[in-house]
Amino acid sequence: MDQNFGFRAWFYFRQGWSVYFAFIFAAINTLTVTYYLAIDKIPDLKILFPSFGHYVIILSSIAIPCLIVIGYFHYKKTNAYKSEADIHSESNPYMGRMVVNSEMIIQLNIKLTSLMLKIANDEKLTKEEIEKIKILQEKLLKFSSKRSFADKTDLDFFKELDKTK
Repeated sequence: MDQNFGFRAWFYFRQGWSVYFAFIFAAINTLTVTYYLAIDKIPDLKILFPSFGHYVIILSSIAIPCLIVIGYFHYKKTNAYKSEADIHSESNPYMGRMVVNSEMIIQLNIKLTSLMLKIANDEKLTKEEIEKIKILQEKLLKFSSKRSFADKTDLDFFKELDKTK
């Protein structure tokens, strides 16, 4: 982890800048510019916003709930966040690998638990069931041996899995 200190510091700097500093700076800048270039120059608006403090309080009480609703819709009600998550999964091989691994584990666990239940009930495994286990094992071994972070094998597996659902 320490070998990438420079890149990690650069990443943390960009996160701090874009998420926090730039956000706060932009909010203060927007409030200041809109008040002193628009509100302060129009007498009718001065009635609504007699001072900069009033303007900040009134605008914040309207804007913050609106932005919360917009953020909620972005994450929960539109495909915008899903698209972002898809892009992150496609471009981050570690994330894709985790999803694929968990899907492989689920397939194995389902198969193993059904076989364990049969064995627990003193039932013999049929040749067909044993053959299916061998096929699944070979499929997973083949897949595990040929995949790497450099290729798109995990992504292809994920897309194929998405088609079957």
